[in-house]
Amino acid sequence: MRLQSWSTKGESRGGVGGILWHFNELMMHLTMEFVHNKTLHFNHMTLATRFFCLCCFKRVMMLPALLKSLPWFTSWKESIRAGVVTKGFFSTASIPNVLENLHASCGLDQRKFLHQQITYFSLLEGRTTAVRMKYMKLGTKPDTFYTGEAIRSVLSDVPTDLIIHVNSTKYLLHKFPLLPKCGFIQRLYSDTDTDAGQAIPVALHDVPGGEEAFELCAKFCYGITINLSAHNFVAALSAAKFLRMTESVAKGNFIAKLEYFFESCVLQGWKDSIMVLQSMWRQSGWSDEHRIVQPCMDSVIEKILIHPSQVTWSYTYTRPGYKKQRHGVPKDWWTEDVSDLDLDLFRSIISTVRSTKKLPSALVGEALHVYACRHIPSPLDFQAQSSVARTDETPSKHRRVLEAIVSMIPTETASVSGSFLLRLLKLTIYVGASPSTKAELVRRSGRQLDEVTASDLLLPAATNAQSHDTGMVKAILESFLLQLRRPMSREETERMTMSMTKVVRTYDSYLRIIASEGGLPASEFIKLAESLPQVSREKHDGLYEAIDAYLKEHPELSKAERKRLCRMIDCRKLSPEALADAIANDQLPLRTIVQLLFVEQERVGGGGGSQQAPVISSKNEVSVAQIAQDEVTSSRNGPEGGHRAEKTKVVPSPSESKIA
Repeated sequence: MRLQSWSTKGESRGGVGGILWHFNELMMHLTMEFVHNKTLHFNHMTLATRFFCLCCFKRVMMLPALLKSLPWFTSWKESIRAGVVTKGFFSTASIPNVLENLHASCGLDQRKFLHQQITYFSLLEGRTTAVRMKYMKLGTKPDTFYTGEAIRSVLSDVPTDLIIHVNSTKYLLHKFPLLPKCGFIQRLYSDTDTDAGQAIPVALHDVPGGEEAFELCAKFCYGITINLSAHNFVAALSAAKFLRMTESVAKGNFIAKLEYFFESCVLQGWKDSIMVLQSMWRQSGWSDEHRIVQPCMDSVIEKILIHPSQVTWSYTYTRPGYKKQRHGVPKDWWTEDVSDLDLDLFRSIISTVRSTKKLPSALVGEALHVYACRHIPSPLDFQAQSSVARTDETPSKHRRVLEAIVSMIPTETASVSGSFLLRLLKLTIYVGASPSTKAELVRRSGRQLDEVTASDLLLPAATNAQSHDTGMVKAILESFLLQLRRPMSREETERMTMSMTKVVRTYDSYLRIIASEGGLPASEFIKLAESLPQVSREKHDGLYEAIDAYLKEHPELSKAERKRLCRMIDCRKLSPEALADAIANDQLPLRTIVQLLFVEQERVGGGGGSQQAPVISSKNEVSVAQIAQDEVTSSRNGPEGGHRAEKTKVVPSPSESKIA
C-alpha cells in the first residue's frame, strides 16, 4: 500500500525535485528488498519503471547525471554488474507487455530514452550483464519436448496434427502454435489436401542448422523457454528465415527477436561478435545473405582500435606470467581471439586495421605470430609426424596460411622478430611454399640477422630434413651484408657495427654446430667460414672453436685440408685462453703450432708491437670499403683460391726461422 501511495504522490507533487525525491525513496526501498531477499517483486519494478517514464514526460534530460549522484545508484548498479542478480530476476513474459504499454504512452524521444535506461540496467527481456557472453531468454513455459527413440513430441492433452521430418528425427507437433508464426509451413499446409482430422506430414530435411535449429524455432512458437546466445544465434536465425518467421506473418516473431538480440548484445560484445562472425562465415562465406558478417567485422575492428584502457570486456590472453590485476590490459589483448577466425576473415581484419594506421606495426606482427602458431605446426611437430599420417589437404592448407602470413608482414623491420622469420623459413621446407615466399623470407631474415641465435639458423635441407641447408644460410648472410654497401650516416654506421659484432658471434656459433655433421665436406665448410669478411672478426676464438670441432669430427682429413682450414685463423686475434688451448691441440698442423708459439713469445716478451695485426678501434667500427674489397678479392680468387694460396711460398720471419 505504501508503494502505491508513493506512485500516486509522485504524479501529484510537481517539479523535478518532487519526482526525484519520490523516485529516490522508492529505489531505496527496492534496494533494501534486493539486498535482503536477493530478488525484486515484479510490481515493484513496474512502479520504478513508471517513475522512469514520468521523468521522461517531464523532459528531465539530465536524468542520467542526476541518477549517478544518488547514493544508492552506484551500489545497485555494481551489484547487478557483479552478477548477484539471479536469472529469474523477474518474469520475462510480463516485462515486454509493460514496456509496450509504456512506449505507447511516450513520444519517440522518450521511447529511446526509456529504452536506453532499461537496457543500461540490463533488465530488458531477461538479459544479464554477464561479463563473458551475453544471452537473451525468450518464453516462460517449461520444456515439454521429450524423446522416444527417434521421435520428438510435446507433452499435451491435444492430439498432434502435424508431423515434421528433419533429417533422421520425426517431430509430432501441433498446427495451432506453428502455423501462425511460420510462413513456410503455412504455404505447405495450404498446398496440401488432407482430411481435417489427419496429421499432416512435412519434410524439412534442408532446414539450416538441422534438428537443433528447428527445435529452437518450434519451442519459440510454443512459448517454451529458450536461451539465445552467440553459440546458437546463427543456426536459429538461418532456420527462422528458412521458415519465414517474419513480422509480416506475425507481430513479435522470431526473426525480429533475433535481430534485436544481434544489435543489442552480439555487436556490443567482443567474444560474441567473434563467435557469430566465425559461425556465419563458415555457413555462407562472403555471400552473407543475412547481412551478419560485415557488421560483426566492423564491431571487431572498432574494438581492436580502442585504447587498452577502455577495454571492459573479457578476452583470451594466455601468455606465461601475465596477471591482469598486476599488468592491466595488454596492448595485444585481441590477438588470441582473432586467431580463431578463418584465414580470409583474419586477413580482411588485419588489412583494415593496417589501413587505419592507428596501431603500431609490432602489434600487427604479434597478431601474425599468434595466428601462425595457432594454425601451423612447429618444425619439431613436422619432424615428428610420419608421412603416413599426413593427408594431401594438410600441407596445402598449411602452405596457404604460411604464404598469407608472409604477404601480410608489415614492411617495417621491427614488426616481427628475426627468430619468427626463420621459423617461417623452416616451415617453407615442410609445406612446400613457393620460391617467391622463400626469397622474401630470406631477404627479411637477412635484415634482422643480428636478432637471431645459432639454433635459429639450423634450417632443414629440402632433400633430407636431418641435414642442414647451408646454402640458404649463406644467402641470408649475403642479404645482411648488402646493407653495408649503401651509404650510411654516422649513427647508422655505429648501429650496423654493433649488429655486425652480434652476427659474427652468432655465425661462428653456427659453424661450430654444423661442424659435427659428418657429410659436410671441408671445401663447403671453408666457403661458409669465409663468407664473413675477414675484417669483421675482431676475435677468432669462435672461428678456432668451429675449426677445432670440425677437425675432431673428421679425423680422416688430409694434411692439405688441415692446412687450408687452419690458414683462416689469425693467431694474433686469439685470446690468451684460446691461444693456450690451440698450442696444446695435437689436431693442428705443425706450421700453425709454430705460428702460435711465435705469437705467445711476442706477448710474453712484450715486443713486436710493430708486427702486430691492426687492431679494431674501441667502437668496433667496420669499414664498409674494406668489407666490399674483401668480397671482391674473394670473388676474384673463386672456388680454387684456396688451392692457389696453398702453392704460394710463405717466407717465415726471422723469429720463425729461429724457432724452426
